[in-house]
Amino acid sequence: MIYHRDHRNNDFVFTYFMFNSLIFFFAFILSNITINIGFAFGLFAVFAILRYRTDPIPIKEMTYLFIVITIGVINALSNIGESYLSLIFTNIALIGLTFILEKYWQQNLLFRQTIEYEKIENIKPENIDLLKKDLKARTGLNIQEIEIRKINFLRDTARIRIYYKL
Repeated sequence: MIYHRDHRNNDFVFTYFMFNSLIFFFAFILSNITINIGFAFGLFAVFAILRYRTDPIPIKEMTYLFIVITIGVINALSNIGESYLSLIFTNIALIGLTFILEKYWQQNLLFRQTIEYEKIENIKPENIDLLKKDLKARTGLNIQEIEIRKINFLRDTARIRIYYKL
C-alpha cells in the first residue's frame, strides 16, 4: 500500500507481493531440509542469474518465471519424511495468492500511459481541469490522475503520464 500510493505501477506491486511470498515459502521449505550452505546460496543465485542473463522481458512475466521455478524447486527438494500437508499448503498458497493478485486486487489499481500532448496552454496549474477534461474527451479513459513529465517549448508539446481505471 505504501509503494503503490507513490508509484502507481501495477506490475511492481504484483512482483513485490509475489517475491515476498516466494522467498518465505522457499526459505521455509529449505529450513526443513538438510543441505549445505553453498547449495542454498546457489539456489537463490539462480534468480539473479536469470534476471540479468535473459533477454529483457516485462517484470510481470519475469515474476511468473520465478513463481514456476520456486514451485518446482520446493516440490523437488521436499523430503519424503516431510509433511505432505505443508507441501500442499505451500503450493496452494502460492498459486492462490497469484490468482488473487492477478484477478481481484489489480482490478482496483490504476493503469498508466504516457502520451504526447500539444495543447501547451492546458498544462498550466490553473488549467488542470481543462487538461483533464480534454484528455478524457480524447482518450475516452476514466482518468484519475495526471502527471506532467516533460515540457518541450520548442515544439509546444508536453509528455504527460495519465493514470486511469478501466
